[in-house]
Amino acid sequence: MEKTPHKLGIIALTALVTGNMIGSGIFLLPADLSHIGSISIVSWLITGSGALLLAFVFANFSMLLPKVGGPYAYVTAELGQFLGFQTAYCYWIAAWVGNAAIAIALAGYLSVFFPVLTQPWPACFCALGFLWLLTLLNITSMKGIGFFQIVTTFLKLLPILFIGTIGWAYIHPAYFTEAINVTVPHQSNFSAINYAVALTFWSFIGLESATLPVDSVSNPKRNIPLATLLGTGIAAVVYILSSSAVLGIVPLEQLQQSSAPFALAANIVAGPIGGYVIALGAIISCVGCLSGWILMQGQIAMAAANDGVFPKRFSKRNKSGIPVFAVVITSLLISILLLTTVSKSLVEQFEFIILIAVFAVLIPYFYTVLAYWIKQRNAPFTRKIAIKLVVALLAGIYVVWAIIGSGQKIIAYGTVLLLGSVFFYIPILIRNKRDVDQLKR
Repeated sequence: MEKTPHKLGIIALTALVTGNMIGSGIFLLPADLSHIGSISIVSWLITGSGALLLAFVFANFSMLLPKVGGPYAYVTAELGQFLGFQTAYCYWIAAWVGNAAIAIALAGYLSVFFPVLTQPWPACFCALGFLWLLTLLNITSMKGIGFFQIVTTFLKLLPILFIGTIGWAYIHPAYFTEAINVTVPHQSNFSAINYAVALTFWSFIGLESATLPVDSVSNPKRNIPLATLLGTGIAAVVYILSSSAVLGIVPLEQLQQSSAPFALAANIVAGPIGGYVIALGAIISCVGCLSGWILMQGQIAMAAANDGVFPKRFSKRNKSGIPVFAVVITSLLISILLLTTVSKSLVEQFEFIILIAVFAVLIPYFYTVLAYWIKQRNAPFTRKIAIKLVVALLAGIYVVWAIIGSGQKIIAYGTVLLLGSVFFYIPILIRNKRDVDQLKR
């Protein structure tokens, strides 16, 4: 008798969504947001609400179109191959650009043990070293990858949960008052909130995770929507509690200069040993997250190549089933990004890179919202459909708001990346036309 494959239930699926979002993003954000001040808490609330709106769209789309691939599958089905290609392209860019940010966060927390890593170039080479070490792991042993992810997943939440719970007993209300009037230079409070909306959304990338492995989920029509909403809600609560706690524990001047804000907060709460323990937890989390997303960067490109929307070279795998070319070429791109964005502080470099990643992922999200609107708009009009259309409209407004909030510089870079997709797509068009011509003959 053939054994039934194990499928993900609601608890495992919710953990997947929450775990994919709660990674390295939160670990440096308090230092980034300290330059905006306590008004950043408003941005967390707005972003959490926007993420829940998007989660609602993805949750409902998964019931309307239960296909493997999530955003890519939805956009291709409703908006055509080119926008489907752009969705895969932007998703891939977001994955490897985000990996550069994870590597920077890793170097930042290692600086707790090795102070030389507070310097730009030593930190850059440290990030590169871990990037290629984990790339090597990902192209040699799938078994090793799985074991590594299991170990790091258990430890990744320690720093965040510690500060987000126990840390509140050490809050100094005066620090919140001190931070009220601190904003990004030459910006109003409203502009600062807009900017922080884009920054904080970095931590919600991955909210669509439950929609990707449809074939591996038990009762997908129930569990995928529920896990998407629950996972996003849990992440939002954890982020707001922990980020606010750090802002209330650490004096503003120290927080602005820190490359390891959670370790700094833990040092105040539990002494030097507590700081070291939390820093170690953050390092383990970053290493596990980086390893997982290096795997993902290859899988995303391979899946797109299998569907004919990426060059075939990306689909080639070794004897272990690993898309070595896709993983290695993407890690090379990460290396170039790290070397060309070295800044006087890790926090500045981290901020620039995550904003590019956020821009890249917001494009697929916007396309998904648009595809969902079209899908629902064509359905018989009812009160329930009207509510779904309103939610989709609000989600779309939030996405546009976040894109604008990223700033002119990031929009310019992001537009160049988006236009680059056209040149990337031309060889695919030529190949598809050649294949069609051969079939006609």
